Amino acid sequence: MVRSRLMEMHNVGIVVESLDNAIAFFTEIGLILEGRMMVEGEWAGRVTGLGNQSAEIAMMVTPDGHSRLELSQFLNPQTIADHRTAPVNSLGYLRVMFRVDNLDELLIRLEKHGAKVLGEVVQFENMYRLCYIRGAEGLLVGLAEQLGSDTAADILENK
Repeated sequence: MVRSRLMEMHNVGIVVESLDNAIAFFTEIGLILEGRMMVEGEWAGRVTGLGNQSAEIAMMVTPDGHSRLELSQFLNPQTIADHRTAPVNSLGYLRVMFRVDNLDELLIRLEKHGAKVLGEVVQFENMYRLCYIRGAEGLLVGLAEQLGSDTAADILENK
């Protein structure tokens, strides 16, 4: 048997209470709505293990077309747990992080969507200015502004 190999990371999934609010928030960050549709029926429940389910999903894509965020709003069965306000050191899904080109300007725009910075904006060496925010619905999102042209891989290689 031929060994499977990883081709790409297709998407990260996040369950939200309001698909419209989440789409507006992630659009403000710079993601593009690729599509929106209902996913329902017994076949979908066989994939998720939830049985007969009904969910509306929206696929958001980064401007470079390489990374996607799948937002899901479950109509049936109803959500049974809420981890949105868990602290950053909680087990399980932690956060998704985006690299942006003007962190300060973006933070001002995201405040209009209810985003709040956790802690503060910090500088990591000469590579990044970064922060965590609680965004739409309390979702944890990381934002990083690259400083200069060296990446983390470049710096680690030179140490």
